[in-house]
Amino acid sequence: MSTSDVLHTDGSDYDAFLFAEVGEDRTGAAVTVLSALARLDLEPWNEARALARLDREDAQVRLTTHFEAISDIPALALASEGRAAKLVSLLPERAPLRVSKSLEAATGTFPKLTISWTTMALVGVVVLTWIVFFARTG
Repeated sequence: MSTSDVLHTDGSDYDAFLFAEVGEDRTGAAVTVLSALARLDLEPWNEARALARLDREDAQVRLTTHFEAISDIPALALASEGRAAKLVSLLPERAPLRVSKSLEAATGTFPKLTISWTTMALVGVVVLTWIVFFARTG
């Protein structure tokens, strides 16, 4: 088992996608999807997994957006949408991630945590009761 397999046990599912070449950078070095995502400070396996869970069209849009943010790979600026469509087809088939309406409405990747004042007051009373109880027994 390679080191990559240990670090990313499901890495082989994404190898065709992550190791596909997307062009050369301005220095002439070959750039793969993996290195392009890393240039954006994204964890490539996590991003590949997230893309695989989206429907193909949404994954293509997301990958195109990533590619458009990279300025030092001239080939990505040309036909990035078409290139993204071909690359997305290399992703393994996954069951789509079902996202609740409240998650879709959230601005970040995590849902907003909302706690009612009643719940907060109840927790406060329980904590104070606990403190008083242990203060008397100590």
